[in-house]
Amino acid sequence: MNNPWGYGALLLYAISLAFYLWHLNGNDRRIGYGASLALVAALVLHYFALLQRSHLVHAVPYDDLYGSMSLFAWLLAFTYLALETFHRQRTVGAFVMPVVIVWLVVAMLNAPRAVPAPAPARGALFALHVTLNILAYAAFALSFVLSLIYLLQNRMLRARKPTRVFWRFPPLDVLDTMSRSSVAVGVAALLVGAAFGFVWEHRLRGTYGSGDPKVLVTALILLLYGAYLWLARAIRWRGARAALLCAWNFVLVIFSYSIVNLYLTRFHRFY
Repeated sequence: MNNPWGYGALLLYAISLAFYLWHLNGNDRRIGYGASLALVAALVLHYFALLQRSHLVHAVPYDDLYGSMSLFAWLLAFTYLALETFHRQRTVGAFVMPVVIVWLVVAMLNAPRAVPAPAPARGALFALHVTLNILAYAAFALSFVLSLIYLLQNRMLRARKPTRVFWRFPPLDVLDTMSRSSVAVGVAALLVGAAFGFVWEHRLRGTYGSGDPKVLVTALILLLYGAYLWLARAIRWRGARAALLCAWNFVLVIFSYSIVNLYLTRFHRFY
């Protein structure tokens, strides 16, 4: 089920990571541009990989574990690129790209050997529901990486042992702003995606699956990330405490993506 577009994207993601690491270790603007250009090229090839699979299965290309993980990796890279462009901070790419690469490799290792049966769901509403939910997970993953960088940088400052690479990181206030921006995108995407999901389910089944574990966990995720956005502005929680809360919140996202999808939900799969 893997195709040349996917392998090409993986190679370009690896090249982008190499440039980001080079840029992190030095201060050459041309290397930074090279990292971003390689990332853009990887996103283009990855998009064609998803598009080819969509034509193959005659449905949205992310209704199983392989397709869902592949789209997650694409949206994570895309969300990071948008954040990088807006904040003009490339050093974070050295930490985001390994997550994208590992996630995509695991997806390829789980690629089905046969064409999966098409899901009963169809239409633009279903596609928007799935895409926005996975976009939310990708945004939360990005905020998780940013929170870890914040906590690492904060710890090095308190220990008064900054390294040379340390000074290449964005300032703590910039990391905090980037993390809150990413979470805000995730919360908005998950709210709209969940709303589309309720509308789609009512059209398909005539009922609302409000008691499904996936729905309950999604509501809890929204509550916790909403609490993070509120507490991150409070003086007592601003900074390391908020970053730690954001990092722990992502554990619930992983739980929802894996355990809930695999064993607990009645009608959801991997979105």
